[in-house]
Amino acid sequence: MIRTRAVTLLASAAAILAACVGPPAGPPVIVPQAGAPTPPVVRRPVPPPPPIAAPTVPAEPPVAVPAGAIYVCVVGSGEQRRITAIEFVPKVATLCAKHPEMGPCQYEREGCRRSGGRVIAADGKEITRATEAEYDRKVMRVRFRGD
Repeated sequence: MIRTRAVTLLASAAAILAACVGPPAGPPVIVPQAGAPTPPVVRRPVPPPPPIAAPTVPAEPPVAVPAGAIYVCVVGSGEQRRITAIEFVPKVATLCAKHPEMGPCQYEREGCRRSGGRVIAADGKEITRATEAEYDRKVMRVRFRGD
């Protein structure tokens, strides 16, 4: 009988303890009550911010690459935009079409960038400095400096 009472008491204590423990609710919310002095710190839940709308930037119209040109150089934007075709002699054009990492092609692209332009390939993709770095990984380059 003593053993049954101990088991019952232990089971009751476990049930009461389980009822008191709930899921964690996060930090406690402390709000001043009416008539009570204002505490130095008030914690209130903050509603989530409204979704940020994407800025509406007028899109640049696509660049039309003329037939026979592998690249175009685009300088400026909007009304001030100038587009210049970069054309090569047929032998070099064939080389640049197959292997854009080669020196003559890279030289002309760098010339465009030096004048403040962006290089757009015939497929409409921009050839960035990151793309140039990928090209350099493909080809072992040895550069001699004159100084």
